Amino acid sequence: MLVDEAQLKAKNASFYKVNRGGDITYHGPGQIVGYPILDLDNFFTDIHKYLRFLEEVIILTLAEYGLKAERSPGETGVWLDVGTPFARKICAMGVRASRWVTMHGFALNVNADLGYFDLMIPCGIRGKAVTSLNVELGKKSIDEAEVKEKLLKHFAALFEAEFNGFN
Repeated sequence: MLVDEAQLKAKNASFYKVNRGGDITYHGPGQIVGYPILDLDNFFTDIHKYLRFLEEVIILTLAEYGLKAERSPGETGVWLDVGTPFARKICAMGVRASRWVTMHGFALNVNADLGYFDLMIPCGIRGKAVTSLNVELGKKSIDEAEVKEKLLKHFAALFEAEFNGFN
């Protein structure tokens, strides 16, 4: 965190400490935050595989918008222009599991106000930018409901799962 509580309050932001993978991140308007709750005993008991599957859901979704998203070696999440000076993160991830039941998940920047990321060192990774889908596509706004539908489609396919309902 690069600012104190008073500066956060001035930005109408709050800081919450949680127990999950990764370092500091931002959740707010313009993001799709997905916190799947799965009993991995019904899928596979491998937290690294679970993270790679979550990343793949995002990668496949962004491909539908013409973006080549990928993993960055040693850095969980989904990135653009990996291995270049222009590398930037579009989706943060941090998960936890207890008895193979997952908690937390991902935050995909769709129409995010990127200014909030200036208040921190996102995910504890210095020197790399953060981006949002609308910025990458040069649009004022992206239909978040459409993005959610695409995410769910890819999640269901990769995890070979059906949804009984979601928020």
